[in-house]
Amino acid sequence: MLRLPLAPIDGYLPLEDHGLLGDGTTAALVARDGAVSWLCAPRFDSPPIFCRLLDVKRGGAFVLAPRPVLASAQHYEDDTGVLVTELEGPAGRARITDALTLRSGSDLREDAAAGRAELLRAVEIVEGRVELHLDIDPHGGSRFTREPEGLRLELLQRPDLELRLHCSRPLASPRASFDLRAGDRLSFVLRWRGGRRHRACSAEDVLDATRDAWRRWAAHIRYEGPAEALVRRSAVTLKMLDYLESGAMVAAPTSSLPEWIGGGRNWDYRFAWVRDTAFTVHALRRIGLGREAESFLGWVLDAVEREERPRVLYDVEGRSPPPEREDPTLEGYRRSGPARWGNDAAGQAQHDVYGEILDCAYQWARAGDEIGLALWQRLRPLVEDAARRWRTPDHGIWEVRSPGRPFTYSAALCQVALDRGSRLSESAHLPGDAAGWRAEADAIRRAILEDAWDSRRSAISAQLGGGPLDASVLALPLRRVIPADEPRMIATTAAIRRHLGAGDHLLYRYLPDEIPDGLEGPEGAFLLCSFWLVENLAVQGRNGEAAEIFDDLCKRASPLGLLPEQIDPRTGAFLGNFPQALSHVGVISCATRLARGAPKG
Repeated sequence: MLRLPLAPIDGYLPLEDHGLLGDGTTAALVARDGAVSWLCAPRFDSPPIFCRLLDVKRGGAFVLAPRPVLASAQHYEDDTGVLVTELEGPAGRARITDALTLRSGSDLREDAAAGRAELLRAVEIVEGRVELHLDIDPHGGSRFTREPEGLRLELLQRPDLELRLHCSRPLASPRASFDLRAGDRLSFVLRWRGGRRHRACSAEDVLDATRDAWRRWAAHIRYEGPAEALVRRSAVTLKMLDYLESGAMVAAPTSSLPEWIGGGRNWDYRFAWVRDTAFTVHALRRIGLGREAESFLGWVLDAVEREERPRVLYDVEGRSPPPEREDPTLEGYRRSGPARWGNDAAGQAQHDVYGEILDCAYQWARAGDEIGLALWQRLRPLVEDAARRWRTPDHGIWEVRSPGRPFTYSAALCQVALDRGSRLSESAHLPGDAAGWRAEADAIRRAILEDAWDSRRSAISAQLGGGPLDASVLALPLRRVIPADEPRMIATTAAIRRHLGAGDHLLYRYLPDEIPDGLEGPEGAFLLCSFWLVENLAVQGRNGEAAEIFDDLCKRASPLGLLPEQIDPRTGAFLGNFPQALSHVGVISCATRLARGAPKG
């Protein structure tokens, strides 16, 4: 394992120098300097216990490291969420094995309570002598009390949450040093509400149970083809973003990581988007993870049945997320504030949600599950709304915070809603105007090819009536709205590459000076758009070119096989919330497409 010196910028390690832990309830990020720099508990969207990612001085962290750290490296144990960090100090080397632990015998496919509500950090001195420093500093401060089994931490800003820290050696405070030599081992367990205070099994027993649970789950992955190791890691990453109790999947485990350094495009992604779920379901089914796909589908349909009107995103329990607010106490990653909690996009009009939900329902039915009349009474009005609203302005897939427009992608997903609604009505004998819906779906397809066509650019444009370009149009063949090899789609693919290309096969999703989005400053290249490009080229029969681009994109993954939302095209640095579920969905979708070749007909 190649150990490299740390290279912080503005006091912050690059995002790519972090590994993800997950247990089906929450997630943590562990930096290459030995710090747990992000952890929300008891679940993904809870207030953070540690968020040094957003403020190196005031965010708080759980640090285990020699001083100074001269070099370090990280790797995952194969097919698991168990992370190993090796840290080289002045006189020796320490290995830290981190996990959000899982119960013995737990089943990550069916067991909603797989996690133990604890973070385990097991230390082994590999060589030499290491003075290991411990520093636990929760966000907002804490008071500690010594107890027979360790320390009790009272969080000053979280009276609802009780933390306990256990160490395999006597511990007097949350700040301590240990003089260790080769072969020495010790372990730390941080538990929160619901975690077990007393346990007879050793740290290694718990790690073994966690490894076993992950590997039994990963045995269900079915894939052979390009980038096999990255595909498997992407599947594990998506599973670490799965809230097992409900079947929801968060878009990313973090909040407020900037889409451009120094900019204000910083959002809370610790929620579940219906759109992301729909894409994820397609990808997971391709690699044999049908049960996860069904769980995600069930979450979407439960949320739709519960709410009077569909939302674009929900919290992990399928309810409205909290209102968006700025947090003035945190400076933001590399001083790119503001930090935000909550997401007001939940209240936006985004017409594509009709198609995302109906496509989920259609997949549910195709898998052999029943669309009952009670659920259909919720779904049918969405089909009818899609027929009425597809020409009206909305805020679109990119959730602009400016006046709405009649976005092409939104109209296309209304076409999906009508197409899937008509198919469901006919196949399941559900009441509805199946023939009328099919005719309206055809009308939308014609409008996209004609009204959204911009002859100046020789491309299907971002909105009905023509105009600027938007890389979301590349998703239309993937949703079976327009064939990828349709002549106007081929021309659109070429135009988007020319106009939105950011170099080295990267694409901007749109140009803010052409599509004003109500926000200031630039953003990075959006990684998912490049994966959409790969799939379009593959279906157009340009497999060699598609494979070359895919290979280049895979090389952009971190040494741990993790991908961000966006990339700085000037430096290759990661931007946006991390790791991003949709980027890993892109890996799986492209790899399976390339593995089977272009579809016939």
